[in-house]
Amino acid sequence: MLSTDPVAVEARLRALCLALPETAEKISHGIPAFSVAGKMFAYFRHDHHGDGMTVVCVKTTGRDEQEFLIEADPQTYSRPAYLWPSGWVGVSLADDADWDLVDARLRSSWALAAPRRLTG
Repeated sequence: MLSTDPVAVEARLRALCLALPETAEKISHGIPAFSVAGKMFAYFRHDHHGDGMTVVCVKTTGRDEQEFLIEADPQTYSRPAYLWPSGWVGVSLADDADWDLVDARLRSSWALAAPRRLTG
């Protein structure tokens, strides 16, 4: 059974995402999705297809980074259905989530999606 309060977690995640420059939110495939300049950089999932997890899906630099993160910390990182093949990972937002890590992963994902004029 899920113990994470999805409403509170979603609100905290939303605040982090929307604090980044030129970020917008919309519902995509029934879940909150965050974009910069029209490119997605984060998706919030709670019990997606009954998987029992609360995660934020973020972009990575590709397969090497995905594999490294999963191997290094399988309690934090997961392979998100449908997004994994495109270079995304899930970051756990469970009760013991490391919100500094979540913020860092969001910023990294944002930078991968943002136009050059925003990243310096």
